Amino acid sequence: MPTNEPPVSATPTYAANDKYITLQQLRDKLAGRARSSIYLDIENDRLPKPMKLGGTLYWRENAVDAAMAELAAA
Repeated sequence: MPTNEPPVSATPTYAANDKYITLQQLRDKLAGRARSSIYLDIENDRLPKPMKLGGTLYWRENAVDAAMAELAAA
């Protein structure tokens, strides 16, 4: 039986007004957390996956804040 729900996309959508942060800014936001720990958090779905623009990785700050809030509530 077909549903009226829109398909779920595996690719995140990005809005023009999103603020993007670099790995160093993410580390600062996470109290100096090590790069390897951040990648483990991404692998274990505790932090959102970054997007690559040129040779630099960027995270949506709103998505990072939401992930941190979700972890704090758990």
